[in-house]
Amino acid sequence: MSAIVIEGLGKIYGPVTALDSLDLHVEQGVVFGFLGPNGAGKTTTLRILAGLARPTTGRAWIEGLPVGPGSHARQLVGYLPEEPSFYPWMRAGEFLADLVGRLYGMSRSEAKARADEMLVLVGLEEVDERRIGGFSRGMRQRLGLAQALMNRPQVLLLDEPVSGLDPVGRRDILNLIDELRGEATVFMSTHILSDVERICDTVGILDYGRLIVLDEKENLLRRYAVPVVEVNFDATPETVAHWAESLRELPFVVNIQLDGSTVRITLDGSVQSSVDLQQLVLGSDLLVLGYQHEHPQLEDVFLQLVG
Repeated sequence: MSAIVIEGLGKIYGPVTALDSLDLHVEQGVVFGFLGPNGAGKTTTLRILAGLARPTTGRAWIEGLPVGPGSHARQLVGYLPEEPSFYPWMRAGEFLADLVGRLYGMSRSEAKARADEMLVLVGLEEVDERRIGGFSRGMRQRLGLAQALMNRPQVLLLDEPVSGLDPVGRRDILNLIDELRGEATVFMSTHILSDVERICDTVGILDYGRLIVLDEKENLLRRYAVPVVEVNFDATPETVAHWAESLRELPFVVNIQLDGSTVRITLDGSVQSSVDLQQLVLGSDLLVLGYQHEHPQLEDVFLQLVG
């Protein structure tokens, strides 16, 4: 059964078409990755599903209930915007218990218990009495996730949920989202493709307001698999970068990624491209420490589809 259903959704802001006849079904209990370039319409979609904006055309449902500012579907949703805002004079525990909990109709004792539970869950239990105005961006992001989970939502809408977090914080939040699989349907918009590849079951890619692909992650990687070669040189990163730049204009080279003295080269899939690349590597006059074909990554698929 689908937790989220979108049919013909459109949103126009003056001369700008943010969404163009978007159709989408997201099954219950999955972690869904919603990808797209900046301005593709991801945030607009999330705001409509959260009941914070009205579509120009089309309809959407959450757990069978129509979405909208006055819909009961809002009680089933937890929403984390990309840059959550708070009253800076409030304390973290006070914000969750006295404001968020009461907005959801919880009793004072229930709201306090749930707030304490959420602060522990997101790693803010030691700063529950600090004023939010003194929080770092990463701490505000954690608090935003805590408020999104206060009502035990059936559908969790996350817009760039690990934005502003350090590597440890990002790992912790991604692990938490991963653990929600089956308990809630997670609809996650992000630009960090490795995070989507790590925890998402299904992936949708949006471009210019239109859904251009929707599939399970593994099917997507197989369907759009492209040959990728990783070459490790015994040379300075500057020398390797100079050599790699000479490849960018070649017609069979789709993408190049540099990591120190290692080059990751995405090819166009033709048999001849592999042969030509081998000749270029051998003719580089650089000492080659490793040459191997890699498994395709979501970033390769994304670049292939949206450029």
